Amino acid sequence: MRKEERSKIERDRQAASGCILRFHGFSSLDDTPFVRDTFRKILGVRFYTSDLEGLVELVAGGGLIVAPSAPVMVRLADDEAHREAMEGADFAVTDSSFMVLLWLILAGERVGRISGLRLLREILEGGEFRRAGESFWVMPSAADSEANRAWLRGKGFEVSGDDAYVAPAYPRAGPISDDLILELISARRPRLVVIALSGGVQERLGWDLRRRLGYRPTILCIGGAIAFLSGRQTRIPVWADRMALGWLVRFIAAPSAFAAKLKGIHRLAPMIWRYKSRSVKAG
Repeated sequence: MRKEERSKIERDRQAASGCILRFHGFSSLDDTPFVRDTFRKILGVRFYTSDLEGLVELVAGGGLIVAPSAPVMVRLADDEAHREAMEGADFAVTDSSFMVLLWLILAGERVGRISGLRLLREILEGGEFRRAGESFWVMPSAADSEANRAWLRGKGFEVSGDDAYVAPAYPRAGPISDDLILELISARRPRLVVIALSGGVQERLGWDLRRRLGYRPTILCIGGAIAFLSGRQTRIPVWADRMALGWLVRFIAAPSAFAAKLKGIHRLAPMIWRYKSRSVKAG
């Protein structure tokens, strides 16, 4: 990428971050510089903190990539298997604007935010995985599988029923091991595996696949991002995602359902204050 293009990306990133801070009432922190490292550990999880172009390049290299929400970060303290999966991931994406804001306030460092939705949009718009057999999708239900695959086909992706797997009801805690999906992926050997399950579940499944597959695909845990695009869940406009207002769009659409997803979120601030970059297992 040319120097002027990188400069434009950096200006856009800073402008978006500044708007987020002003919206949340923290304009006094607007001058805090971004961290210059490509990665930063938060609660023992390795987060990517640079630009979108570099992120897409890393995604193409394979490995387990997670995009945890704030409630998923809180679960690090509750489930050893979940913590192992999160810390074992090749890296995480700074999907949670709440976590990014807390890190700025409590750790004094400003990290850029790239949502899982924005990453998925970028990957799909790139068109790298359009051909049949190049991607494999793990869906929460048959209805979601049909709707999401229909949307993908409408965007030019050759995704058949054989390129998707409707996940069973996995345990809420502890390790996940699914021999059937392991067999299907091993036989098809897609370059991209997208896990579109709930946070706290998808990371443990992804970690099991990361360890047991005999090759290195990209395993992308993006939760409801594909459903936001297909319309199976509330659509989040690009501007709302860039301004970290996706949560507000979802709350307005379904207040009770979204509020239920935020259970325990108040625990994240004291966790960050206590552990900073350290794993919560450090005690």
